[in-house]
Amino acid sequence: MSLRVLHVAQPTTGGVARYVATAAADQRRRGWDAVVACPDGGTLPGTLRHWGVPRLPWPAARSPGPGTVAEIARVRRIVAATRPDVVHLHSAKAGLAGRLAVRDRRPTAFQPHGWSWLAATGAVAEAARRWERVATRWTGALVCVGDGEAAQGRAAGVGAVTVVRNGVDLAEFAPTDDGTTRARIGIAPEVPVAVCPGRLTRQKGQDVLLAAWPAVRARCPDARLVLVGDGELGPALRAARPEGVDLVPAVADVRPWYAAADVVVLPSRWEGLSLTALEAFASGRPVVGSDVPGLAEVLTAGCATGVPPEDPSALAAALADRLADLPGTRAARAAALVHARRFDLRETLDRLAELTERLARPGP
Repeated sequence: MSLRVLHVAQPTTGGVARYVATAAADQRRRGWDAVVACPDGGTLPGTLRHWGVPRLPWPAARSPGPGTVAEIARVRRIVAATRPDVVHLHSAKAGLAGRLAVRDRRPTAFQPHGWSWLAATGAVAEAARRWERVATRWTGALVCVGDGEAAQGRAAGVGAVTVVRNGVDLAEFAPTDDGTTRARIGIAPEVPVAVCPGRLTRQKGQDVLLAAWPAVRARCPDARLVLVGDGELGPALRAARPEGVDLVPAVADVRPWYAAADVVVLPSRWEGLSLTALEAFASGRPVVGSDVPGLAEVLTAGCATGVPPEDPSALAAALADRLADLPGTRAARAAALVHARRFDLRETLDRLAELTERLARPGP
């Protein structure tokens, strides 16, 4: 079956961008006509160009605002021009604009990649939950990337969900230990290193990690922490960084930083299902992360430690336990590789293709 699929995405950085590019490229390899509509900024346009996936410009801010009406109209025009068999909307803003534009006139999938209400409180959070309950009437498939995200949706009353669990390319992230990244930043092989890749935002919790770090250094005086990423909290985090912390800009290829790490730390306040955690496991690196939906379900093996979110003391203790026992931490690399096999990207893409085909051809 050859299908025409329109992916609409906002944001264009981070895990959502990687997911959209990977899904669209896989669908084109299947002989489908997959295209992506997204804003011009971020990493997604360049990745699509590199992988030969057509892109249509969709100017859209990340949050709702005065421009939302124009964004909805633009989606409507794109759908009219491309006439897709399936419209696949990624993340909250595309889900809002796309479903208001299409209104079930074409088969529509929505994938939140982390529910919008998790970034809000009070009346705003309740309004987001209420919108999702209303929008189910225009959603042919509500796709969650993990069991935790699905449970959150059901608890909010969004209706039936389908779980297509995030996956990782095991070959792409196979471990390398050539030492070049450590040498470039002047860190000796015997120094304990924690790496935290991700956008510098409240969601990712780097502020909690910096609050925990002095207690880690009290037990592991030589330990180093590297934050890899950009974001709105960058200036504040740089101003607050304690001894032994480096901040480096976001990179197109994070694999050298996994290779440099003894442990990957993910102090997130919320997640859909963390691609960074899966990449770390596939790179043979243990993970210390917040015990929140989207992380808790993958922090289940001996190569992983979960801690309560927003708890610097618990995070410091777990991280110091890993960094103070480098032989044990490095021995956990084999377990991480075994754990990663549960999240093979090929299975994710196959399941996504099956769901898309069912959505395009409804019926018994």
